[in-house]
Amino acid sequence: MGTFLGIIALLITLVAFIPLLGILNWITIPVSIIFLIICAILKSDTGKTLCIVSIIVGLLRLIFGGGIL
Repeated sequence: MGTFLGIIALLITLVAFIPLLGILNWITIPVSIIFLIICAILKSDTGKTLCIVSIIVGLLRLIFGGGIL
């Protein structure tokens, strides 16, 4: 279950890489944090790793895109 949540978080993050959809990262990051908490409760190491990668990629995308793009 945790791995599934991590994959969903990464897929949402990948959609946010499409030009002009960068604002989606403002939704992706909190969702990934919620999924990370769920994965921690479920003790899923792979899910936690995927969620952390999703959060980091989303934050970097926001930083380089100026918060919007």
